[in-house]
Amino acid sequence: MPDPAKILLDDKEIEIPVIIGTENERSLDISKLRSQTGLITLDNGYVNTGSTTSEVTYLDGEKGILRYRGYPIEELAAHCDFVEVCYLLIYGALPTSQEIEEFRTSIRQHTMLHEDIRTFYNGFPRDAHPMAILSSVVSGLSTFYQDSLDPHDPRQVEVSTHRLLAKLPTIAAYAYKKSTGQPFIYPQNDLNYCQNFLQMMFAVPSEPYEIDPDFVDALNLLLIVHADHEQNCSTSTVRMVGSSDANLFASISAGISALWGPLHGGANEACVNMLEQIIADGGNVKKYVDMAKDRDSGFRLMGFGHRVYKNFDPRARIIKKACDKLLAKLQISDPLFEVAQQLEEVALSDPYFVERKLYPNVDFYSGVIYRAIGIPVQMFTVLFAIGRLPGWLAHWVEMHESPHKRICRPRQVYTGATKRSLVPIKDRG
Repeated sequence: MPDPAKILLDDKEIEIPVIIGTENERSLDISKLRSQTGLITLDNGYVNTGSTTSEVTYLDGEKGILRYRGYPIEELAAHCDFVEVCYLLIYGALPTSQEIEEFRTSIRQHTMLHEDIRTFYNGFPRDAHPMAILSSVVSGLSTFYQDSLDPHDPRQVEVSTHRLLAKLPTIAAYAYKKSTGQPFIYPQNDLNYCQNFLQMMFAVPSEPYEIDPDFVDALNLLLIVHADHEQNCSTSTVRMVGSSDANLFASISAGISALWGPLHGGANEACVNMLEQIIADGGNVKKYVDMAKDRDSGFRLMGFGHRVYKNFDPRARIIKKACDKLLAKLQISDPLFEVAQQLEEVALSDPYFVERKLYPNVDFYSGVIYRAIGIPVQMFTVLFAIGRLPGWLAHWVEMHESPHKRICRPRQVYTGATKRSLVPIKDRG
């Protein structure tokens, strides 16, 4: 145990334990600060506050490192499929051949939605955002599966975990079919995870649908690189809601809502909208780069920089290769991708971007791949949610298994009015 840090307060010396993680991250344990001193810390947005210890994901933003359960994201993306990565995140180890087959079989058994859930979709407007549908239906699952809501029963948690992994693609595909007016397509359990989703998204009863293997590979890759990202906004939301012992469906529904925001999961949608804005304005990349440099312009260049990464986002490197391969194969001459390439060149050479380490992030290329596959812009964040689900599940389970679990209850520093006297309404001027 390293020597504690010390704070001098009112001539009294307070010792703060120093905690060191397995990758030598150092932190100050202030969990007893209030009881010892009567003080709290103030950290807007929790950017300097660790809410928990975790064994799930390691992220080093300075060096551009991302590892799931110790495995580099580059190796997982090259050698695993998404379901294997789900198993790794949730259970803590890569599966054996028997374990992964049992896991796949269990997920296949839960891909169908209860027929009564289909009627939910009749209540949504045709132009409803699919993230609203996704969050609502996931929350509604708790009313259909009341046999697996106890967060303290490991078997019930496992059943709910498998149900969510299996049903989220079905829920998402139905949301898309609702927006197009096409009939819902039932899952086909002889297909793999990504094939099944594409089948439910794009097949119609009147003709056969041929699944493009390159689309499957690209989707599998995108889901893997989105599978977890440490204590981000949506993961922290899942943990916070789950800390109250809310059931798993309610906790994941809350995470979906947090992911919806344009500063989080909605960033890839915002990035594509920005590229389309540039194209509509004649494709003048320099104009928008200059606007991004001008603080008074009010314009923000989406898809560059990251709250955590101060180096090239390793996920962006992986996705860029997949994007190049897919577009070359499809021989698509897409002005959106051409503008994206021009912006990337600027970001990697312009001193303004280099000095500020505003590298292209994961949102920059993911939207281009989704577009090439044929997925509409409003569904981008939904795909992010499907990818992030195993990370949410892993963190929810880890939190409940922790001997240090407590209900999350942040403090505040009050800055409002001091005590005031109430004046009767007839006497208020």
